[in-house]
Amino acid sequence: MPGMMASLDEIYRLYELSGLKVSTDTRKIEKGSLFFALKGDNFNGNAFAGAALENGAAFAVVDEKHLEDERVILVGDALKCLQDLARLHRRKMKVKTIGIGGSNGKTTTKELLVSVLATQYNTHSTQGNLNNHIGVPLTLLQLRPEHELAVVELGANRAGDIQELCLIAEPDMGIITNIGKEHLEGFGGMEGVAKAESELFDYLLKHNGHPFINLDDKWLGHMGKRFVSKTEYSMKNVRAATEPGITLEHHGTTIRSVLMGVHNLQNIVATIAVASYLGISDENIKKGIESYHPQNNRSQLLRTAKGNSVLLDAYNANPSSVEMALKSLEGMPGYKIALLGDMFELGAYEAEEHQHIVDLAHIMHIHQFILVGKAFSRVTLHGETNVKVFSSKEDTLEMIRGGNYRNCSVLIKGSRGMKMEEFLPEF
Repeated sequence: MPGMMASLDEIYRLYELSGLKVSTDTRKIEKGSLFFALKGDNFNGNAFAGAALENGAAFAVVDEKHLEDERVILVGDALKCLQDLARLHRRKMKVKTIGIGGSNGKTTTKELLVSVLATQYNTHSTQGNLNNHIGVPLTLLQLRPEHELAVVELGANRAGDIQELCLIAEPDMGIITNIGKEHLEGFGGMEGVAKAESELFDYLLKHNGHPFINLDDKWLGHMGKRFVSKTEYSMKNVRAATEPGITLEHHGTTIRSVLMGVHNLQNIVATIAVASYLGISDENIKKGIESYHPQNNRSQLLRTAKGNSVLLDAYNANPSSVEMALKSLEGMPGYKIALLGDMFELGAYEAEEHQHIVDLAHIMHIHQFILVGKAFSRVTLHGETNVKVFSSKEDTLEMIRGGNYRNCSVLIKGSRGMKMEEFLPEF
C-alpha cells in the first residue's frame, strides 16, 4: 500500500487497527489514531503529516506526498476519503439515525432529544455544533457497536450542503426545526433557505425515511404534504406557559423546563414528538426534558451578583433568532435591557435586517436597546430614546460600566464573531 493509492477497504482496515480513532488536528492527536490531512483556506494538512506521526498517529492519510514514510497513506482526496469512510462505518454499525436541520434551534433540539432518548437508548450525537462536511463524518466515525440511536446535526451555509451531509449520514428519520433568516448571504433570501433546508426531507422522501413535521411553520407544513408516513406536531396542541421557565402538560403530566420562550417550547414539542414515536415513556420524557440545562452561551438564564437576570444567548445570531430572544426578554420581570451585537452572513440583507431590529424598539416592551458593531452603527435612528448604538465594544463597555445596572433583566446576543459573552462580567 505505501507509495500507491489506497482503497477505501484498506483505509477502513487501518481505521480498525487504530481502535476506531481518527484525528484531523496535529495539536490534538490521539495516540494510535488515523490522521487525515485536510486542507483549508489557510492551511494544508499534508504539510503536517510528519508532525502527526511524531505526535502519536499510527498512520497519516494524505492526498499530497510531502514525506516518504511507510505510515503515510496516499489517497485521491483526503476529505472525500474521510467522508466515504464515515458513510461505510455508519452502514457497518447499522445505527438508526436522526438528522436535525433547520434555521434555529438545531443544537438545543439535539441536546434535548439526546437527554430524553438516553433514558432508554444508548444514544450517540453530534458534539457541540460539529455539523458541517467535516464535523458530520467525525461524528459518525465515533459510532460504536453498543450505540442504538444517533442524533446528527446537519448545518448549511448554501444550497447543496444538506444534500451532501445526508449522503454521508444517511438518516432514517429527520426534523427541520424551522425556516428562518439564516445565512441569507449564501442562500439569497428566504426561498433559498427553505429550498436548502428541504434537502433533508427530499432525502427522506427518496429513501422511505420518516419525517417529523412542524406544522407551526408554513414552509414546513407545505413540505410535509408530500409524505404519506410522517409525524406532525404543533405548539397549538399543547397547554403551556413559557415564562420565566417553560411549563407544559403532556398526557396529564406536568413538565417544567429551565428553558424560556416560545422558540424553546417549539424545541421541546419537537423533542416530545420524536421521543413518543420512538417509544420513550411519558415518565422518561419528563425526566429527560427537566434534567436538561443549556451550556455554551445558549439560552442560559443566569443570576448575577448584582441581582440581574441575564439571558445569555451569545453563541450565534440571525434575524429570526434575535427576534425570538427579544420576545423572551419581554416576558422577563423588571427593567429590561437588550444588548445585541452584529448579525453576520446577511449579505445584501445586512442593512435591512439590522434596521428591522432598531424598528422593534418602537413596538416591544423593552426599556433599553444597546446595539454594538459596524452593521448596527450604520442604522438610522428616528428619535428613539431607548436605543444606544456603538461601533466598538470598548465604547459599549464604558457606557455599561457607567450605568451600574442592578436588578435588571438582560438579554445578551450576537453572532459568534462578536463574542458578546465578554460583556457578562459587567452585569
